[in-house]
Amino acid sequence: MAKALFSHVAHWVFDLDNTLYPPQSRLFSQIEPRMTAFVMEALGVSEAEASRLRVHYWKTYGTTLAGLMREHGVDPGPYLDDVHQIDFSVLTPDPELAARIRALPGRRIVYTNGTSPYAEKVLAARGLSGLFDAIYGVEHADFLPKPERAAFETVFSRDGTDPTRAAMFEDDPRNLAAPHAMGMRTVHVAPERLEADHIHHHTDDLNGFLSALG
Repeated sequence: MAKALFSHVAHWVFDLDNTLYPPQSRLFSQIEPRMTAFVMEALGVSEAEASRLRVHYWKTYGTTLAGLMREHGVDPGPYLDDVHQIDFSVLTPDPELAARIRALPGRRIVYTNGTSPYAEKVLAARGLSGLFDAIYGVEHADFLPKPERAAFETVFSRDGTDPTRAAMFEDDPRNLAAPHAMGMRTVHVAPERLEADHIHHHTDDLNGFLSALG
């Protein structure tokens, strides 16, 4: 049944974090303290306040960076360079996932709220390098993050993605609302199922889901 629902898809869009690697890898356990430290330094606040602001901005604007830019005029470059200085060795190659992605017909891209250089390091650690036609980061959306519809429109226009012939795989359910509204088939990749009108499919096993489309 799933295969028939994806028969029209010629553009495959994958989020990166907690989508192309399992949440158990806990990359954000490394990234979040660096975010907090950056906020402390940039705004001159305590660690507790910086942690509160980090979460508040993520909930309000989609990313901590978006809040820092909008409310404090923070330069995104140094922030993005700093928070992504992490250990990628916690990730392991996934040959099965590589084979499943390679078998997908049509154009395959990665679109992340991180940066494209960061995405390339993650993909390399997962053994997924060279499988995607393009890798887009927040810099390609003029630093406007998902879930903003304008961010998707900017990236998809740049790539030539036709949303009516596309599928989006994403762990954050907020980031599937705009793709759904644009006509994409949406797949929530997460341990727990969330019932929502803008989510067509849920999976806690991306390999298994992709295998059913073959």
